[in-house]
Amino acid sequence: MRKDLNMRKGKMVAQGSHASMKIFFDKAKQCRGIVAWLLEKLLGERLLLIPLNILEHEWAVTGRHTGLTDVPLTEQGRRGAHLIGERLRREPWNGLADVEVRTSPLARAAVTCRLAGFGDRAKEWDALLEWDYGSYEGLTTAQIRERRPDWVIWRDGVDGGETLAEVAARADEVVEWARSADRDVLLFSSGHILRTLAARWLGLDPSRGAALHLSPASFSILGWAYGEPAIERWNDTGHLEGTAGAAGTAGAEGAAGVAAG
Repeated sequence: MRKDLNMRKGKMVAQGSHASMKIFFDKAKQCRGIVAWLLEKLLGERLLLIPLNILEHEWAVTGRHTGLTDVPLTEQGRRGAHLIGERLRREPWNGLADVEVRTSPLARAAVTCRLAGFGDRAKEWDALLEWDYGSYEGLTTAQIRERRPDWVIWRDGVDGGETLAEVAARADEVVEWARSADRDVLLFSSGHILRTLAARWLGLDPSRGAALHLSPASFSILGWAYGEPAIERWNDTGHLEGTAGAAGTAGAEGAAGVAAG
């Protein structure tokens, strides 16, 4: 009888110990969560910079370099703007209620922003203008290479427009602003400036933007990993899958051989 009672007591003690340990580990998990949250705040891990490449326009379809010329969106481009807006209103983004929005002042970016549902929160910013292509404005890569064989914009630049260093200086301004406060940022702009911005976010030479292909109607996420700048998502066009515009918008930039805005 005494032995049985001791065994019962032992079982009761064991059960009590298990319950105590569970409470301990639950509390530890909560503490770890708090510590992780604090680290995220201290290291900037929660900041997301979301560059959104503008939609299809008439010059992009034929691969013409579109810098400061304000070419309107095609009907397909306008449909794409609605699609990306619908996607950003779903999980896990849920409409990005607290995001701060900036757009290039060019109509093709501002209209994309408005049709995606962010126009009422957006502010125009000249720093987000596309590369000024100078005398190469409106030309295709093939036409430029008739003048300059083997021309590559990231290496050779343009005539009469901005240098890559000048484009990078604008990108650096955007990166510095994006990191200046604890909130997410949504940007509407064009291919070359966004690719340069991504390279500068990572601390790379701006010419490394050559390796960061962007399709029209795509969005990307620049964030942090282990306290260092990182790419969380790049050139995402999932919202176009299953639509007639998916192949067309992806091919518009490819026709130029570079990211023609």
